[in-house]
Amino acid sequence: MTDLYPAKRALISVSDKTGLIELAKSLEARRVEILSTGGSAKAMRDAGVAVKDVADVTGFPEMMDGRVKTLHPKVHGGLLALRDNAEHTAAMDEHGIGGIDLLVVNLYPFEAALARGADYDEMIENIDIGGPAMIRAAAKNHGFVTTVVDVEDYDALLAELDGNDGQTSYSFRQKMAQIAYARTGAYDAAVSTWMANAIGEQAPRRRVVAGTLAQTLRYGENPHQKAAFYVDGSDRPGVSTAEQHQGKELSYNNINDTDAAFELVSEFLPMNGPACAIIKHANPCGVARGDTLLDAYKRAFDCDRTSAFGGIIALNGTLDGATAEEISQIFTEVVIAPEADDDAKEIFAKKKNLRLLTTGKLPEVTASAMTIRQVAGGYLFQDKDNGRILMDDLKVVTKRAPTEAEMNDLLFAWKVAKHVKSNAIVYVKDGATVGVGAGQMSRVDSCRIAARKSQDMAEALGLSAPLTQGSVVASDAFFPFADGLLTAAEAGATAVIQPGGSMRDDEVIAAADEAGLAMVVTGMRHFRH
Repeated sequence: MTDLYPAKRALISVSDKTGLIELAKSLEARRVEILSTGGSAKAMRDAGVAVKDVADVTGFPEMMDGRVKTLHPKVHGGLLALRDNAEHTAAMDEHGIGGIDLLVVNLYPFEAALARGADYDEMIENIDIGGPAMIRAAAKNHGFVTTVVDVEDYDALLAELDGNDGQTSYSFRQKMAQIAYARTGAYDAAVSTWMANAIGEQAPRRRVVAGTLAQTLRYGENPHQKAAFYVDGSDRPGVSTAEQHQGKELSYNNINDTDAAFELVSEFLPMNGPACAIIKHANPCGVARGDTLLDAYKRAFDCDRTSAFGGIIALNGTLDGATAEEISQIFTEVVIAPEADDDAKEIFAKKKNLRLLTTGKLPEVTASAMTIRQVAGGYLFQDKDNGRILMDDLKVVTKRAPTEAEMNDLLFAWKVAKHVKSNAIVYVKDGATVGVGAGQMSRVDSCRIAARKSQDMAEALGLSAPLTQGSVVASDAFFPFADGLLTAAEAGATAVIQPGGSMRDDEVIAAADEAGLAMVVTGMRHFRH
């Protein structure tokens, strides 16, 4: 094996024909012999490129609806033979096997078929066999063979050939081999995950995930941590699919917080009115409905103006100029919405550091998905928390039932609590959060923090009393003791929503009755760690 090795003979077989003709003509101009199959051969031949069919090389026609065409020693021998091994070269001579120095292959569009909801039989036919086999063979023999699997690497290949007089360097072949194995690994991951879902295997013996690099990040959560952003190819609207209209690149924390904000605001359907969520460090510091987006933003902002500074804002409708103007009054890292009108874009254009993202639409919050968390030596997989509670699912456990207004606020608070780190306490009044307590080790401390924040905000706004007076409160898990509930009552809450299920439920319910609170239980909790 030498550092530089010439590319004299190429095999090209691609499903994605993007850039194919330009590549083929460029290789032909460099006197590279081209072998090909099926549609790729026809496309190049129709464009005037000289192509030799693989069937003419192997002596076997394509058969079985194209399932068998490249699985032959004259193909794989040409890819796998070590050019500096006398036994290998002797075998090539004996069996008439010509070396293949360059393999350009992209695979059947399995992921695209999956995205469009193809049925089982169509998915099976979109599982590529010959392509991965050739890719793995060529990549293994990268001491001599260059493997290209992505259209975006065509220009790099041609530049490499130009820079090395028709040869490729070992480092380039190594890089292409790594990309090739990652591609076949991702492809197999997609197939195995699809099949597990198709047959209802909830916990397959082996689970593989794959992603494509979207962005190398400046750093991770902290400047000393390296980081990158990978996307899984799904079309779920959100930070991974959004168009960025302005501002510098998103950071690791921006991406994490923007995702949290958009997932939360998507709980509130536009048909039920405008909504706004403001996130700081992955927790909501203000969520509200309003008559307009401007109204929703103002009401969300008034929950905790201090925390909102430098936060992430998510909207469930088209960002308009009036809302953009109001948002511009403080420093905001990211604004994400389904759309933004021209007035809003013009206003934000004056804020060079503000990132504006649009997604086209909201994600479906009940769509199935998995969440993944790494632990030492392994991974935790679970279904995304799609749990939703409707009014008919609630059970009143106190002597007093909630009023209609309280019930509406309870359901609002419950949706927000799902997106707050445990232990989570959320006070809501008139369709807006008025206090949020997040991530405390003790539930009563979350109750106290949320109430204190509301008191501080009331003083800042010049109000005579905290907005928790006359509010409702949601707890993401049951009250283990009555102390948290009584703290909420002291803050002015009049109704409570919680999962129930504590061994001391009777004590908690009795305390609620004594305090004149209405309480409903969901039978469902929303831990978020």
